[in-house]
Amino acid sequence: MDNFKDLKNNRLDILKRLLRTIVCMIAFELVRLLLQAVVMFQYAYLLILGKSSAPLRRFGNRLSTYTYQLLRYATLNDNMKPFPFSDLPETTRCESPVSRIDFS
Repeated sequence: MDNFKDLKNNRLDILKRLLRTIVCMIAFELVRLLLQAVVMFQYAYLLILGKSSAPLRRFGNRLSTYTYQLLRYATLNDNMKPFPFSDLPETTRCESPVSRIDFS
């Protein structure tokens, strides 16, 4: 009887994670569109002014880290719940952008 109770609780936990994963995948699609806009704006900025926008690079870096967290959680490779179930990734947790951009 205890095994059945454990199995029932386990399935309930699985369903909760599935629902969180569905929310994460919706968030992923929204972030994907936002990242595409960031990329296009960054290149337009680069072509017009001849330099990249540092704040936009930091924002893109943070979004990339968030996307990575979403996908790791959705693919069952991480148990840390991503935003909106926890805080957005800290800038310090992100990999630092390269100092020099290479176009070759």
